[in-house]
Amino acid sequence: MPHGSSQHPTPFSSPGGRPHRVAVIVDEGTNPFEVGVATELFGLPRPELGLPVPLYELTLCTPTPEVRMNHGFFTLSGVSGLDAVDTADTLVVPGRPDNVVPRGEAVLDAVRRTHARGARIMSLCTGSFALAEAGVLDGRRATTHWLWADLFRKLHPKVLLEPDVLFIDEGDVLTAAGSAAALDLGLYIVRRDHGAEIANTVSRRLVFAAHRDGGQRQFVERPVPDVPDESLAPLLAWAGERIGEPLTVTDLATRAAVSPATLHRRFRAQLATTPLAWLTGERVALACRLIERGEERLDIVARRSGLGTAANLRARLRRETGLSPSAYRRRFGPASGEAVEV
Repeated sequence: MPHGSSQHPTPFSSPGGRPHRVAVIVDEGTNPFEVGVATELFGLPRPELGLPVPLYELTLCTPTPEVRMNHGFFTLSGVSGLDAVDTADTLVVPGRPDNVVPRGEAVLDAVRRTHARGARIMSLCTGSFALAEAGVLDGRRATTHWLWADLFRKLHPKVLLEPDVLFIDEGDVLTAAGSAAALDLGLYIVRRDHGAEIANTVSRRLVFAAHRDGGQRQFVERPVPDVPDESLAPLLAWAGERIGEPLTVTDLATRAAVSPATLHRRFRAQLATTPLAWLTGERVALACRLIERGEERLDIVARRSGLGTAANLRARLRRETGLSPSAYRRRFGPASGEAVEV
């Protein structure tokens, strides 16, 4: 299992074919950016998908009728109260900068109620402080913004904090690191709920990478590289068109006209991953799309995605998604027809 990305195949599906209900708690001082991320990911209609019902149904809720957000830049009113969390399939808790000040008991109670009935909870940035205060992270792995890691450890020693990752999936509770990592976690949720094809469509609309590291190994070496390196974009575009071919790290280095060691440094600095991990992640993503589109023969999927053999496909897919090919096909493949593994 990749460090920093514990994966559980819990689908958290909605009954009766209705949209998945998402509630976002907006508390006093909440960061507007993370509320915007949640709105963009879970609140916008997506007619380009051509689906009979929306992917998600979003509700903003507040502990008081009017809430001033971070530094008073925005005031939110006229939305639901915290009772909206009681019918949500997923609860989103954004962060706020004043993490020394405890959250209100009404917010903590809403988190505890949601957790007690088994719904999914995700925190964005320092929203993990609220989850920890509510007690739902005790004894579990979690992450938060690196700037607040020491304070988090001091206030919540029972939580197994891992500050060097973008997000952590503990099944029913997920935590994202900094504000931009909210996009990484949100797209990961869309992919888990609806498959790689839909997640890629959403990421294209966001103009944001579906997987910043090409897989689920979200290591963050430093927030910003000390010396900006040459862009990898042309190389990634070239490799993306040939991902099903037997490309190697040496091939990538040759194309970029650098040594493999230099290429490795650039990948670590710009994508927080390695060239090999990026290649593998892109191949797994292609394999997922082929399965979703109805290809049942694992040897064909493995060959066309560049993973080589059905055995390697099984191993890589389970590592990256937590699912076997047959389980992935049942969840995300075409509705008609029974598929048989090769």
